[in-house]
Parts: sequence; structure tokens; C-alpha cells
Amino acid sequence: MTTPSTAIDLRSDTVTRPTAAMRAAMAAAPVGDDQYGEDPTVNELQARVATLLGKEAALFVPSGTMANQVALKVLTQPGDDVVVSCESHAVWHETGASAANAGVQFTEVGSGGLFTCDDFLAAVKPRGHAIYPPTTLVEIENTHNRGGGLVVPQQDIARICAAARERGIASYCDGARLWNAAIASGATPSAIAAPFDLVGVALSKGLGAPMGSVLAGPRALIDRATRYRRMLGGALRQSGIVAAAGLHGLDHHMARLADDHANARRIAERLARCPGVVLDLATVATNIVVFRLAAEAPDAATVVARARERGVLIFAFAPRTVRFVTHLDVTAAQCAAAAEILAAAIGD
Repeated sequence: MTTPSTAIDLRSDTVTRPTAAMRAAMAAAPVGDDQYGEDPTVNELQARVATLLGKEAALFVPSGTMANQVALKVLTQPGDDVVVSCESHAVWHETGASAANAGVQFTEVGSGGLFTCDDFLAAVKPRGHAIYPPTTLVEIENTHNRGGGLVVPQQDIARICAAARERGIASYCDGARLWNAAIASGATPSAIAAPFDLVGVALSKGLGAPMGSVLAGPRALIDRATRYRRMLGGALRQSGIVAAAGLHGLDHHMARLADDHANARRIAERLARCPGVVLDLATVATNIVVFRLAAEAPDAATVVARARERGVLIFAFAPRTVRFVTHLDVTAAQCAAAAEILAAAIGD
């Protein structure tokens, strides 16, 4: 019987387990009470990420969803409108948290995970209108999960954020996989983050840490974020134990993200040759691949079940849409094997 521990697990890059070296770093981490600002490992992580992103300050939080929720609390008021890409994580994968916690509504624009400055401006609702909710925030997800891990063009980011700033609208980057965007594009993390007021990055995906994200921005905004982190239950104590995993990931797992991208392309190129697969290889930029199943192919649930029987775990995004994600815990050889198993499951 296939289990997650015995399978080639391509469901997500969140399934990684800490390496032996990462566990050793966690065990050896000096700790203190982070609520008093006295955990040296947390402080080091926050300073490191702030520097990497070119921001004044940073705040460690337990999860990427909490980073997104805290950002909304800092940058919006209840009843505000937030412009996001179609199928963004904030809309699809946070169980309605943004409505429950920040009381905002979303306007989805663009297609395939991308939107232009013109798309953004067409969606902006003015302040002070008798009927419309005011647009006070634009959020960009980079890389875009449901868009197949695509990297948002930096020129579009710059134009959107500049237009937002001119109109008094804040900007936030859901950069859970910003590290992947940097490796794939050749841009520095600070260059990608520069146009935004706040940026969230994950440690628990490509970097392989067991938990944690970091929110970065101006010190005044991070001071406010600290309050909302506590309000949402994310205030921790001796959290240097898990912050050490993030530091280890930054030191040892960043450059190797290119391996994940190469492995994803290897599988994608094999699947693109299958008659039952609809996949544009031009969209394969990082470690996430989303493809559709043609009418003559089995549906997604069938493909997922067949793959599982053969020892490969993948994820059904929709009745005829499948996603797989490469990561630290799968080798090039395993990915080559998975490609053939998936092709067979589809019926090639």
C-alpha cells in the first residue's frame, strides 16, 4: 500500500521533512522569549530576511496564511476592497479567513494568475463613493500557485505598485514562493520585493523548514503587524527552535531551488508528449506544474488514484486539472520515474 512516507510525493513542496542537518541546527539553536524580543535566533532570522528583501524590519509568523492575514489587518479596514489575481491563494486557499478576520472583499482580475496595470486600474473603486467599497490594497502572488508556479513579470509589478501608490493604495506581495521567483528570473529577492509596502515569504516550502513565514516592510508597519500576530494567535515563545530551521534553509537550500525547477520541467516535458495532456511548456517556470486533461483522457480523480496505486502522489485541482510540485525530498531519478508513471496513469 502506498503511503506518503513510501511514495514519490509530489502533492506540494510543503510535504518536505527537515534534513538531519536542519534538525541539528534546530536542536542547537539558542532561544529566549520572543514575546520580550529576547529570542536571539528569531531576531537573527528576522534581520536576515529583512536584509534579503531590502526592508527595514521583519516579523516571524507560524504560517504563510497568517502572514497574509496579518498584512490585510495592517493595510486595510473592514469593508475595503482588495484587488487580486484570479485564483489567488487569498481567495481559494484560506478558508474565507480574509472575510472573517479583516472583513475585506476581493476583486479578482486578469487571467492565468497574471494581471496588468490596466486590469488593476479598471478594477479600482474610489474612496468616498456612496455605493462602492474603497479599493485600499492590491495584492500580487509571486510565484502564482494555481497559475502553475509562474513568475510575475517585474515590469508589471513595478507599474501596478507605482499606480497604486499614486492613488494612495497599499501593495502587498504574497511571496510564499518568492525565493523560487528569484532563482527562476535571476532577480534578487530585494529587487522583486522593492515595489511593495509589505512582503510575505515562506520558509516551509522550497526551503524545507517544518513551519514558518516572515513578513517584511517598514518598521512602523511591522510594529503594527506584531500586534495583529498576537491577535490572531501567532505569538510564540521560544520559537528560535523553528526559526533555526528557516535560517538553515536560507543558508543551504536556496541555490538548490534550481534543481526543483529542472525536475519539474523534466516531468512536464514528458507529460506534454501525452495525447491526453494539455500543457503549455512556456508556462513551466519553477517547481509547480498545472496541466489539464483532454476530453479523451481519464478525469483528474482517476489519474490521481492510478498514480497513487503506482507510488506517486499528486493533487487534483479541478475535475480535469492536476497539479504536481517538486521539492527538496524528491531526486531527479524519482522525478524521471514519476514522469513515466504519470504518463501511464493518463494512458500514454
